[in-house]
Amino acid sequence: MKKLLLGLALSAVCAAPAFAALKAGDMAPDFTAQGSLGGKPFTFNLKDALKKGPVVVYFYPSAYTGGCDLEAHTFAEESDKFAAAKSTIIGVSADDLGRLTKFSADPSFCAGKFPIASDADTKIAQSYKLNVTQRAGAKDVNKDDINHAFIERVTFVVGQDGKILATLSSKDDGLTPDQHVDKSLAIVTASK
Repeated sequence: MKKLLLGLALSAVCAAPAFAALKAGDMAPDFTAQGSLGGKPFTFNLKDALKKGPVVVYFYPSAYTGGCDLEAHTFAEESDKFAAAKSTIIGVSADDLGRLTKFSADPSFCAGKFPIASDADTKIAQSYKLNVTQRAGAKDVNKDDINHAFIERVTFVVGQDGKILATLSSKDDGLTPDQHVDKSLAIVTASK
C-alpha cells in the first residue's frame, strides 16, 4: 500500500508543471537573441544592455494578440520615460523574425521605440523558468494562424548587477498587460 501511495504521489508531482518563474534576488540568465527594432534586424545581449542601466525583459505570448498588442503599445508610449531612467526594454516571444519585423515597426504597437526578440525554441523562456504552452488552432487579430508556442506573460526587471529586482506576472499577480509597464517603470525609476 505504501508503494502504491508513493507511486501516486510521485506521478502527481511529475504531472504538475515544474516551472516557477525566477524571483527577485535571483541572477537573471544572460542571453543573446535575434530580433527587430523598427522593422530592422537587431541583436540583443542582456549583459551588454546592463552596462547602460537596468533592463526590463518582458515575455509575452504572441504578437498581434489583444493583450500583447496593448502591452507593446503601452511600452512604446512610455519608452521615453524608461530611457530617462537609463533603462532598456526588450520584449521576448516565440514569434518568428518575420512576424516580429512587422510588429516592431507597426506604429500601433512597438512603433520602432524598443526592440523585440525571437525565442522560437523557447530556451530563453525556459532558462527564466517560464511556462510554455502550445495553442493548436490559435489565430491572431488578423485571423492569421499562430504556429508557435505561447510563453506566459511575465516581466523581469533586472538590475545592473544582473540580479532580478522584480518579477511581475499576469498569472500570479493578476496584472493586466499595461500594468506590467506601469509597475516596471516605477521600479526602474526608483532604482536610479
